[in-house]
Amino acid sequence: MKLRHSDMPIAYICRLLGKTEQTYYYHIRYQAQLINNESLIITKVVSLREEMPGIGVSKLLHILTGHADFKEACPGRDKLYDLLRRNSLLLIRRVKRGPTTTNSRHRYMLYPNLIRDLVVNRPDMLWVSDITYLSTCAGFCYLSLITDAYSHRIVGYHVHHNLTTFGPATALRMALNSLDTENFQELYHHSDRGSQYGSDAYIQLLRGHTEIKISMTENGDPYENAIAERINGILKHEFRLDQLFQTMSEMKAHVAKSISSYNEVRPHASCDFLTPNQAHKGSGILLKRWKNNYVKKSLDEIEFQELAGKKL
Repeated sequence: MKLRHSDMPIAYICRLLGKTEQTYYYHIRYQAQLINNESLIITKVVSLREEMPGIGVSKLLHILTGHADFKEACPGRDKLYDLLRRNSLLLIRRVKRGPTTTNSRHRYMLYPNLIRDLVVNRPDMLWVSDITYLSTCAGFCYLSLITDAYSHRIVGYHVHHNLTTFGPATALRMALNSLDTENFQELYHHSDRGSQYGSDAYIQLLRGHTEIKISMTENGDPYENAIAERINGILKHEFRLDQLFQTMSEMKAHVAKSISSYNEVRPHASCDFLTPNQAHKGSGILLKRWKNNYVKKSLDEIEFQELAGKKL
C-alpha cells in the first residue's frame, strides 16, 4: 500500500490493517537481518565446500550450529535445505565404475573373520583396511587406507601407481607409527581377502607386533568391511577424489589435504558428531546420531528430496 500511496502515512496504513507501527518496523528489521544471516551462511557454506566439496547438509548444519558466529542465526534443517536449493548448492550424487582392486584368488594364507561380534569401545582396538582406485590422465592409481573403526580416523594411507603390496604396507607402517607404544593393547587388523593383505611382506609387518590379531572377510559381502567401504565413498564423493587428476603429484597433494580435512574438520554422525581426531582421544561407546531408519543411508540431499516427495 505504501508503494501505491506514497503520500499516505505509515501509521494510518497500519491502523487500516489492524497492526501497530512497532510491528511494521520490527518486520522490516527482521527481514533485513534474515537476508544478512542467509548471506553469511551461504558464504560459510561455499567456504566449507571449497575444503570439502561434497559435504552433505546434515554435516553442514552441525558445523554451523557449533560455530559461535552462526549458533543463533543458523536455520533448522529443512530451511537450510531450502536456502541451499534456492542458491543451487544442493549436491548431485554421481555413480562411477572403475577397476577391481581385490584379487582373492592367490596362494597366500587366509584368516577368519574375528570381528563379527566385536564391540569396539576404544581407539586402536580395530583397524580396517581397504584399497580404492583414483584416476589420472596417465591411468589409474591406488589409494591404500587404514582407518580406526572406533573414531573413523584415517591412521595410515599411501597412493601408489600399481596394486602391489608396497602401497598397503606403506600405509600400515604409517598407522603403526601412530600407535602409543606405552599403552598399546590388543588390536584387530581387518581387511578383505586381497593378495596384498595376505602377502608374506604384509603379514610379517603385522606379526611383528604380538598384540595384533589378523582378521579377514569370509565372502564378497561389502558389509563385512563396511566402515572401510564407507570411508572410500566419503573421500571420493565429499572430497572429490573421484575427479580426473592431471598428474600423480597433484593427486597426492589433494589426497593429503582431503585426509587432513576429513580427520580434523568433518563431524561423523556415527561418532556423536565428533571429528575423527576428537573421537580418537576418547573411549567408551560413542552415540550414533543417525536415525535407525537410515542406517544404510546418510540423510543427504537426494534422500531428503525423496522423503519430501513421499510426503506429498
